[in-house]
This record gives sequence, C-alpha cells and structure tokens, in this order.
Amino acid sequence: MLPRRSDVESAAARLGEKVRHTPVLVLHGDEVGVPFRVVLKLELLQHTGSFKARGALNSVMSLDPAVGRVTAASGGNHGAAVAWAARRVGLTADVFVPSTSTPAKLARIREYGATLHPVAGDVGDALDACRELSERDGIPLVHPYDTFETVCGAGTLGLEVADAVPDAELVLLGCGGGGLYTGVTAALAERVPVTPVETELCPHMHVAREAGRPVPHPSAGAAADSLGPPQVGHLAYEIAAEHGTTSLLVSEDEVGAARRFLWERARVLAEPGASVALAAVMAGRVEAPHGSSVVVVVSGGNNPDAP
Repeated sequence: MLPRRSDVESAAARLGEKVRHTPVLVLHGDEVGVPFRVVLKLELLQHTGSFKARGALNSVMSLDPAVGRVTAASGGNHGAAVAWAARRVGLTADVFVPSTSTPAKLARIREYGATLHPVAGDVGDALDACRELSERDGIPLVHPYDTFETVCGAGTLGLEVADAVPDAELVLLGCGGGGLYTGVTAALAERVPVTPVETELCPHMHVAREAGRPVPHPSAGAAADSLGPPQVGHLAYEIAAEHGTTSLLVSEDEVGAARRFLWERARVLAEPGASVALAAVMAGRVEAPHGSSVVVVVSGGNNPDAP
C-alpha cells in the first residue's frame, strides 16, 4: 500500500509541534540565472540538522508503548535522527554506521545518547549488521527510507511547502533511498509535481526506473554519505512508477558549484547531498514558466567542512 495525503496528515497530527516548521528563503531568478523564482525550503534547520527527524520521530511514536529499545542503520543523518527521537520518547537506541561516515555526523549520534556501532563497509553493510541485532534481540528496526511510518513523517515537509508556497510550480529534492521523495509526493499529489534529483555516482532511482524494479547499485562521490543506500526503496520506486517520474542527474562538479553558491550567496551551509536539487536548477535541467515558483529542498547541513 502506498501512502496518501491523508496518511501524511495523520503523521503531521501525531508530530504536532515536536518537529520544527522550517522556513523558506526566496531567491530571485536572476540570482540563479533562471527565469523563475527559486524558493529554498531550509530543512537543514530541522532538529538534528536534517529532514530525517520527521520520519524517525513518527516511527518511534508509532511503536507499541512496551518497546524500550530501537535500532537503526545510517550514513549519519538518519542515525542522529533516530538517536534524538528515541531519547525524546524515553527509548534507548543502537545505531550502526559505516566507519567512514562523516565525523561530525558520528559525534552528533553520540551526543544524542545512542550506542554507536561503526561497521566496515558501506551503508548496506551497516544495515545488515543492524538487521542481525534486530532479529537476534527482537528490537524494532527504524528503517531510514522504506517504511510507511518513515515516509509519512518525511512527507510532513510537503504539507509545509503547500502552506508556505501555494503557487509552487514544482518541488525538487535530493533522492537517495527515496523516503523524502515518497512522502512529499504523497502529500502533494494532484497539486504539485515532485522531481527527485540524484548524482551521477548515486543514481539509484534512475537505475531502478530503467530496470523496472529497485536493484542494488554502488554509491560514490561527495553525496554518498546521505544519498548512498544499497538501492532505492520499494515505496519510492512504486510511487515514481505510478506518477511516471524519472530522476534528474547532476555531476559532482555541479553539486560542488551549488553548494558553494548556497554558502557564498545565501550563507546556507548545506551538505553535498542537500545541494543536488539546486545543482539541477543551476545546471539548466529544470524548466518552469517565467515568473513561477520552484521549491528546492535543502535537506540537511551535517557536514561542517567548507564548500
């Protein structure tokens, strides 16, 4: 079953004011070299520094009250979000991460009180280790992008977009496993189209749409720690197929240019994976009517290295 707007609205009612309603920043088209307004949805100002807090909190709040412990696997952002969400509702958390994850993201997970388990390899290896613990000890696994609760929580961002930018022509966002894309599409279906953006080195949705199903694909490049799952989620693939959506691809250089622009022109310190949607705009891959509004989600800021 795919999520619908009513499911996202239920998640929003559950979360209430426990997550931040993040602001938007309007860039005039001439600042970016396009004929339309670019409206940045600044989700890097969310709790834990990324949109992941929405899905993580909705997931843990949906658990049986008898549950006392959860586990998760992540390149960093989801792990921090689960650690924060678990602490907020009085649970303990075990978080598995690749040992190569960004140090700042690892530090944040520890700060929120989770037990950190570095794993040799990539996010897929961390997820395998996480599943092993979950199955052995009977601990609920809070999946980063491919469960109903996660995507509906993430989709609450889409409801905020509808309120803040009622004339939006298009929403662009980065896509790794596709949880944010799935949730926002469910929230905005029949109202505003949502286009996922990926890097050429993490093209999981692109590969899945070509193959006709989610398939494993390696990840590399600057955005891999936030956009590098083993494969795109089944929910994301199904909702993309339902809407006939394909992802836009951007290069490493284009991501770097967008990230520098965000910092130098708007003082927005986004991580690489959060800069891919703007990269598609700046690279001329997005078309919209003159004078219209295109929403670009800046999904996280948990990499403090200067762009």
